[in-house]
Amino acid sequence: MTATSTRRPVGVPRQLSAPRTSLYTNLEVSSNRHPDKAAILYYGSTVSYRQLRSEVDAMAGFLQQHCGIGRGDRVVLYMQNSPQFVIAFYAVLRADAVVVPVNPMNRTSELQHILEDSGASVAFVGEELMEHVRSLPDRQVDYVIPARYADYLRDRTDLPLPGVLTSSGPLPRTESVNSPAVIGWNDALARACMPRGHASRPEDLAVIPYTSGTTGRPKGCIHTHRSVMHSTVSCAEWPSLANESVMLCSVPLFHVTGMQNCMNMPIFIGATMAIMTRWDARCAARVIERHRVSTWVTVPTMLIDLLNLTDVDRFDLSSMTYLSGGGAAMPQAVAQQIEQRWGIPYVEGYGLTETMAATHINPPKHARRQCMGVPIFNTDSLVVDPETLVPLGEGETGEILVSGPQVFDGYWKSPEATRDAFVLIDGTRYLRTGDLGYVDRDGYFFVVDRLKRMINASGYKVWPAEVEAMLFEHPAVQEACVIATHDPRRGESVKAVIVLRNGEHATEDEVVSWARERMASYKVPRVVRFAASLPRTASGKIQWRLLQEEETRSRNVHSEDRRLD
Repeated sequence: MTATSTRRPVGVPRQLSAPRTSLYTNLEVSSNRHPDKAAILYYGSTVSYRQLRSEVDAMAGFLQQHCGIGRGDRVVLYMQNSPQFVIAFYAVLRADAVVVPVNPMNRTSELQHILEDSGASVAFVGEELMEHVRSLPDRQVDYVIPARYADYLRDRTDLPLPGVLTSSGPLPRTESVNSPAVIGWNDALARACMPRGHASRPEDLAVIPYTSGTTGRPKGCIHTHRSVMHSTVSCAEWPSLANESVMLCSVPLFHVTGMQNCMNMPIFIGATMAIMTRWDARCAARVIERHRVSTWVTVPTMLIDLLNLTDVDRFDLSSMTYLSGGGAAMPQAVAQQIEQRWGIPYVEGYGLTETMAATHINPPKHARRQCMGVPIFNTDSLVVDPETLVPLGEGETGEILVSGPQVFDGYWKSPEATRDAFVLIDGTRYLRTGDLGYVDRDGYFFVVDRLKRMINASGYKVWPAEVEAMLFEHPAVQEACVIATHDPRRGESVKAVIVLRNGEHATEDEVVSWARERMASYKVPRVVRFAASLPRTASGKIQWRLLQEEETRSRNVHSEDRRLD
């Protein structure tokens, strides 16, 4: 029997009809229905839906009238979680433009690539990240709008604040002739510009998130209002969330998981977002208790941190009714502890940047542990032989394919990569996920391995080829091969095996320090090993699998030694 996605647990629907409107319309509707309701809770301060929409419209007008932004233009959003992130995101959409979210952990060279590749002319930037804008070699954008997150702390709070909210200095000014014009966030809003009529349609571009590259630099994923809307509505309808929900927003909003589950979905249903700029387990516990948080979509490491608080039992966390997430498998022992403490399961899901978050989620009432779940609304999934693309039967391991309205249109300015990403089977266009897994007789999917090289560090995907390409820029590095090494907290971390150039010298600490200045922290090698040479095939390709297998064997030997001790 062919392993298709037609089977699913009783009571789990297959179809969903999403609104055929732009994402901005969701904010318009919710602000009309609940103008005085808290849209955002931010360390003790509140932004109502009326204020949120008003500031979104004013910023959209500024983008159009002052920055010349028009339909289809790209605008970079380079910020940490904050009210400004939400306002900027929806302001870009209100201006009929396209959001290009950038990981705030990215450094100058990573930012430069995305600016150049996307062709963005305007960038919203957190003030703590302006140093990376000032370090750009030439004028990459015309306008930069820096934001100080602490400006939205309107009321005093006893909640612990991250350093970025307490160490703000004056906003940086730019003096170079080749530098972009810098207009402060508050100055832009104060102009109270009126936006033109909203014209975006479902088929227009909405978001271009960048995914780390399997063969080098990151590629932009083209998402329309239609693909993002389907995922947004699915996030709400799958667990049947109500607009009374209060959602803890601790995962990064630049990433599709946070963007959809912690921002776009709550705005769609008119719920309340409790936003955290930086992760802090104790602060999260206090926010859950104080605001009666009911919904938390997060990654396993955050839940583990919370459960490891020595005084976790003194917090009243009983308001939580729905816990979900993905990125990495939830350890069995932690899943059991969650159910024992709160009486609810941790509902695991699966998705990609290319699919604007989930393609598979476990049914809340029929959740299985360490399982992708079943395909969500209007989504089909197959398991095929990765070489022949022939569909496989129940329990047979192969590559997982997905097809659905949330799947992206392709990679920005990368037609060849787009062609390689899709395959046509029985007249249906499927995305190749690059993950190996199987489907059981009940229609549940399980991931067992990777077809592509990838390191999963606390849910952040690291493609070794991208890290290797950056390491080659080090003057002492002749060759580098990046593999995964076990990390007790993150699951996996990056390890680099490096061959130095003749006559050159470098230490592990020097390489790590050099890397920290140039790449996001989760990509930085935590371990560096120097070698005289790297293993190669007869055709000269580096045999990374041999190094990975050696690393795995070494870990298993050490684990066995500890057990014997």
